[in-house]
Amino acid sequence: MLRIGDVRMAFTDRNSKVSIPPDEVERLGPRAKEVVRQGREQVATGFGLSPERVVYMRQVHGARVRYVTGPLGDPPPALDGVCTDQSGLGLAVLVADCAPVLIADPEAGVVGTAHAGRAGTSTGVIASLVAAMTGRHARSARMVALVGPAICGLCYEVSAGLRDDMVALIPEAFSVSRWGTPGLDLRAAVTAQLHRLGIDDVLHDERCTMESPELYSYRREGPTGDFAGYVWREDPNCSTGSGDAV
Repeated sequence: MLRIGDVRMAFTDRNSKVSIPPDEVERLGPRAKEVVRQGREQVATGFGLSPERVVYMRQVHGARVRYVTGPLGDPPPALDGVCTDQSGLGLAVLVADCAPVLIADPEAGVVGTAHAGRAGTSTGVIASLVAAMTGRHARSARMVALVGPAICGLCYEVSAGLRDDMVALIPEAFSVSRWGTPGLDLRAAVTAQLHRLGIDDVLHDERCTMESPELYSYRREGPTGDFAGYVWREDPNCSTGSGDAV
């Protein structure tokens, strides 16, 4: 877990049950939703959050971002980024190769998260999140960003056309896969965008999802579950959890 003032940032792994793969959903049947609910409750409690105070999104690989003051319902609306200035409210992003991006301005008390895959990064989800946060009195020069585990440039093989399209927008995305084929460096693309938005303090969990068996990876497994990134401000009126990522 990363601690910055009263801000906390953390990632889960495939054991957390914040999401489960389709084959497990089929095996569990009606119990699948309850397993996920229990998993999310356990994660929240471990982080010192109330399970009823965690915001999940219905991620659609877009660039829509919303300011939130509480959970968004079930099912939640289509969003790929959320931000808040409310203490004790956890913001969660689910990924399985895309980059989970967590951002905070501890001085302003504003935190946010974005689901930054190829499509969302290309269409500006990072810029949308930073704009939403600055609209709540955050400043990019004070922001700290943590880019979580994502598929690396050596493993993210794409067609030449897809690479050309993204590189035309974000040159830093250019990569060659370990097989000598066109690739994309999603982490470099996200980092470059953060820097261009005025965020100099960019930290990384540099694990590659495809190479890390403790994490879910669509590229490695096909349709699968998700692990999660969480960001929140501690509620001074509540005790905190153990401080360890699940």
